[in-house]
Amino acid sequence: MELREASRNDLPSLLELYRQLNPGDEALTLSGAAAVWDVLEKRDITYFVAADSGKIVSACYICIIPNLTRNGRSIGFIENVVTDENYRRKGLGRRVIEAAVARAREKGCYKAVLQSGSGRKEAHKFYEALGFDGNSKQAFEIRFDE
Repeated sequence: MELREASRNDLPSLLELYRQLNPGDEALTLSGAAAVWDVLEKRDITYFVAADSGKIVSACYICIIPNLTRNGRSIGFIENVVTDENYRRKGLGRRVIEAAVARAREKGCYKAVLQSGSGRKEAHKFYEALGFDGNSKQAFEIRFDE
């Protein structure tokens, strides 16, 4: 099993994995994903993946967000955490998240933030075991696609 940063060549496998995260979403085309990747490459955004013989089986990304508070220290925002249903409970999710947290530390962030659906209690236990505090903040969102 290989842990590494994703590249543009990983897009087909990454898109396949993300179908498990949001199966009800319309699938993003490969050309659409390539256009998004062009934007990602210009920003401080990194996808970390675990790959088994080239197939992406776990992933997350971290976006380093500049900040005018906390003496200018950035925030690391971790999102789109997923592990293939056939590879769960093998430590892969832990590894990609730990890589993202390490990147936040390298970049001098004052914190790393991760959001999870309010009903995903097992996932919350997992994130807390990794050191995330589920009680430190309350997230609010406005959805534009519903």
